[in-house]
Amino acid sequence: MMTNKTLHAILIYFIAAVWIANGLFCKVLNLVPRHQEIVARILGEEYSGILVKVIGVSEILMAVWILSKVKSRLNASAQIIIILTMNIIEFAIASDLLLWGKTNIIFALLFIVVIFYNEFVLNKKLNQQT
Repeated sequence: MMTNKTLHAILIYFIAAVWIANGLFCKVLNLVPRHQEIVARILGEEYSGILVKVIGVSEILMAVWILSKVKSRLNASAQIIIILTMNIIEFAIASDLLLWGKTNIIFALLFIVVIFYNEFVLNKKLNQQT
């Protein structure tokens, strides 16, 4: 049987991996050019190349912050706000470019639930046990 501590650790690595994959592979290395198209549609074509790289580096830094466990509640709150904001904007302006179109927001909401559960339910339980 998996303990809460083990599940919490696994979820931390999973959440960080999602940010690294999206930041490094999809944006910095431009292995998924659709991300630059989305940025271009939302923020304009002229600087979309550099902006998508800056966003990618920011996502990698988010993963580092997650793994550091420093101010984890603030981190989880920031993730939730960023994911919601980004997905609402993409839903409204560039849903045709998203991997799953308008249903992409469902996956974003599921990811938010995982982040919320890991920090505000599971981590809270762990902190109360110590």
